This record gives sequence, C-alpha cells and structure tokens, in this order.
Amino acid sequence: QVQLVESGGGLVQPGGSLRLSCAASGSIFSIYVMGWYRQAPGKQRELVAAITSGGSTNSADSVKGRFTISRDNAKNTVYLQMNSLKPEDTAVYYCNAGVTTVVPGTGPRWDDYWGQGTQVTVSS
Repeated sequence: QVQLVESGGGLVQPGGSLRLSCAASGSIFSIYVMGWYRQAPGKQRELVAAITSGGSTNSADSVKGRFTISRDNAKNTVYLQMNSLKPEDTAVYYCNAGVTTVVPGTGPRWDDYWGQGTQVTVSS
C-alpha cells in the first residue's frame, strides 16, 4: 500500500507565500508523475502543476510565474512553492502520484494515489 502525506497549508495574507510538501511512502517501485490539484468550494478539482521524474513540468496558466513545483526523487517527495498568493488561490490542495508497485508473484502494477488534502486560505 502507498500513502501520500501532505503538509504546509494554512492561512496567509494576499501577496504572501506558502510551501506545500507531499511525501509518498510504502512499497514503491517508481513514480513517474507527481502533481498538485486544488478544489475550491463549489468548483471542480483542477490541476495546479505536475512534474515527471525527469523534471519536466506543467502548470495551470493561473499560477504560472507564481507557483513552482519541484521534486526530490530519492525521497519520493514533491513540493509546491506558492508566491504572490491571491484570494482566488484559496482551496483544498491535493497531492497526486502515479505509482508503480511490485507485488511478488504478480509483477508490476500502476495505481493513482491521492493525499488527504491540505487547506490553503488566502485572506486579509
């Protein structure tokens, strides 16, 4: 089994910064893509940013130039540095990872995992 544990959310004033972390643990063989999604009240969950194990990144237009995603492959950890935060960034942020595990006798298996979510509130 694989678990994703997020940390770093909280309350911040507009223009402030936060750094989210998400660590994956368990019987992990490899993780190709790790990413962050967010869901605001009454809205659909949306991709914020994603990063491959090779370092290629993709991010939503609304966060380009303000948010930076990074990753430590050795620690199976992904980070989201959020600067110049705006009230519209307020949401629950979820970590996501596509994880390959290997179960003895059955071979490799790929599954999509989610963290429990961490609240980010941007308000004065």
